[in-house]
Amino acid sequence: MFNKDCFLDHVAIAVSNLDSAQKVYEDLGLQFSSVREIVESQNVTTSFAQIDEHAHIELVCPLNQEGPIQKFIDKNGEGIHHLCFKVPDVLKKSEELKAKGYQLIYEKPFIGANNCLVNFVHPKSCGGVLIEISQSLRV
Repeated sequence: MFNKDCFLDHVAIAVSNLDSAQKVYEDLGLQFSSVREIVESQNVTTSFAQIDEHAHIELVCPLNQEGPIQKFIDKNGEGIHHLCFKVPDVLKKSEELKAKGYQLIYEKPFIGANNCLVNFVHPKSCGGVLIEISQSLRV
C-alpha cells in the first residue's frame, strides 16, 4: 500500500568521478540537474537526476580523499551507498525509531543536500542497509 507520508526520495550511489558516473545514467536516459551541490559536513559533491514523481538517483562523490564516502569507496568500492526516505518530521521519526530500538548514526539531524534535515539509521539496525530519513525544509 502506498504511504503518502513516507516515500523513497533517492538511491545514493558513491562514485569516484561525477562526470563519468553521470554519463552512465544519462546514457540510460536520465537527466541530471545542472546544479551540483557541495555538502561540506559530509565532504562530498552531489548530483541528482529525477526518476519519477518522487524518486531520484543521487551521485555522491568525495571532495578529496577524506570523509565518509571516501571511506566507503575505499572499503567497498563504488556502488549503492544508501536509501533515503522522505518523512514529514525527521526529529519525530528519529525519536520514534530510537524508541523502537534502532541505532541512529547522528545524535541530532543536520542539514544535508537540497536544504533537507536528515539523519541516518545505522545498517546494523536495518539488515545491512544504510537508511537516510529526510525532511524538506523548502518553503
